[in-house]
Amino acid sequence: MIIKKAEIVAVTVKPEQYPPDNMKEIAFVGRSNVGKSSLLNLITNRRKLAKISGSPGKTRTINFYEINENFRIVDLPGYGYAKVSRTVKEDWGPMTEKYFSTRKGLIKAVQLVDIRHGPTDKDIKMYEYLKHYGLDGLVAATKSDKISKTQIRKSVEMIREVLGMEETGRIIPVSALKKTGHDVLLDEIERALGD
Repeated sequence: MIIKKAEIVAVTVKPEQYPPDNMKEIAFVGRSNVGKSSLLNLITNRRKLAKISGSPGKTRTINFYEINENFRIVDLPGYGYAKVSRTVKEDWGPMTEKYFSTRKGLIKAVQLVDIRHGPTDKDIKMYEYLKHYGLDGLVAATKSDKISKTQIRKSVEMIREVLGMEETGRIIPVSALKKTGHDVLLDEIERALGD
């Protein structure tokens, strides 16, 4: 898949602000500081589509991007960052829950996990949550440029084991810095859209 057009169509905090539920949607979810904005910019070939920040926990809204006038990528708030206020943290859960439980067009989620550290407790909980909605099975292992090829293989197996992923699930090592793995991820998204 080649993304030729990507534009933000809605920045939301509540369901009444969502765009019409009339397109397939692929949600991107991960811990704060996992490289979600960088990956979204890489796969859409737009340097500043998703805002990249030096301070984690910046995405506090659900952002909808229309892709090729055909489907949407939905950027969900990062979870697990200690320095945001308790109220902000408490808002994220219900905001994300409302999105997952109400969107009929949502067909797949891409969970981002930092390949260097493996899944945290919050990553494991999120994977279980995605499984509950039938959205599990696709993980982008970010920052793969930071470790050796041998370590990548070991880390991928460790992520699979820790998350309890089925053999059919895919873990795709990606690097926004080296621009690797995004093409494989786009192929998986295209496959999901075709189903």
